[in-house]
Amino acid sequence: MWCRRLAWLFKVPYQLRGSTRHHSLWLPRDRRTVPAAAARWHHTAPESLKCAWQLHGDHLELRYANTLMRFDFVWLRDHCRSASCYNAKTNQRSLDTASVDLAIKPKAVRVDETTLFLTWPDGHVTRYGLEWLVKNSYEGQKQQVMHPRILWNAEIYRQAQVPSVDCRSFLETDEGLKEFLQNFLLYGIAFVDNVTPTKEDTEVLAKRISLIRETIYGRMWYFTSDFSRGDTAYTKLALDRHTDTTYFQEPCGIQVFHCLKHEGTGGRTLLVDGFYAAEQVLQQAPDQFELLSKVPLKHEYVENVGDCHNHMIGVGPVLNVYPWNNELYLIRYNNYDRAVINTVPYDVVHRWYAAHRTLTAELRRPENELWVKLKPGKALFIDNWRVLHGREAFTGYRQLCGCYLTRDDVLNTARLLGLQA
Repeated sequence: MWCRRLAWLFKVPYQLRGSTRHHSLWLPRDRRTVPAAAARWHHTAPESLKCAWQLHGDHLELRYANTLMRFDFVWLRDHCRSASCYNAKTNQRSLDTASVDLAIKPKAVRVDETTLFLTWPDGHVTRYGLEWLVKNSYEGQKQQVMHPRILWNAEIYRQAQVPSVDCRSFLETDEGLKEFLQNFLLYGIAFVDNVTPTKEDTEVLAKRISLIRETIYGRMWYFTSDFSRGDTAYTKLALDRHTDTTYFQEPCGIQVFHCLKHEGTGGRTLLVDGFYAAEQVLQQAPDQFELLSKVPLKHEYVENVGDCHNHMIGVGPVLNVYPWNNELYLIRYNNYDRAVINTVPYDVVHRWYAAHRTLTAELRRPENELWVKLKPGKALFIDNWRVLHGREAFTGYRQLCGCYLTRDDVLNTARLLGLQA
């Protein structure tokens, strides 16, 4: 059972507070057309909808559903959903945006209980549902989250008792697949049980939700401690928490792990919700959070082992946020692969180190560490943009297989099943 309600990662930067009522006369119920030159607030009936609008020199101001919105006239013309401007079958724009006069203004405007009507100088009429405008306005987007999530530490995750999904249900039913994806979207990790412990069966599992992303490590890979690659992961040493492929311009979105065999001790997998740790930094030291989201860094992978010759560089801040609502969507944290810091002026470097130390302290809190023993038959999917992983040292022979998945395809699968992703 779920033990917590959805926890939004960040608070809305601002919300409309109190009342900003404008004392003007209500329009009669015939919703008369008003010339574009009007410069006062106009209300629509019934009053309970609290809808009002006002024209300005270059934009329309609209208040509806407790949201005050501003729409540039070019934007309003560009997003017209009429048959001549938008192909509803392909969901693609037909209007040539570059042909719209940048000084365009509507000739007439009217609003009824549900719809905004704009008549343009050439006589073309654009219609917008008020609910659509709330959803698609900049102000509306600031009040929404792109990806609902439940932030967790070890205790929160254990209390949630998030179920694993059986392999057969995952592969053969939409219900099983949807349950798995819902777990994955909310927590950033999800498990599938009763998987035949082979690379081939793990590949079938992965392809159920996404294309497999081929990288310098191949498509499906075996993972042992033979140091066959120039990476610490190919040893028996402990690995501190990190995200993978930070040295890619676009880090891999999802990682799949399946332990096929382990004849020895140790080797537990460590999982840490990076977004939970980042939220603690935001609450305690917002200036440091902002610094970690603004300062670009290089991560680098240099390899010259056998036939493998690679030199990869990825650039980006540790924390990546959507600028309109400050929602975190990607953490790029890997102290092993961080390159020389030469993208930051000297007067910022020390403050960056302090901010990095604050985040690292949160990531290393014991209460944030979820330790899992991977066993044959249990496959683990990790959101590599959110959840950091590591492992403890081990003895004996340990073999894993896995792959990276394309994030776009996983989210596409989720949306097709009706999930917000």
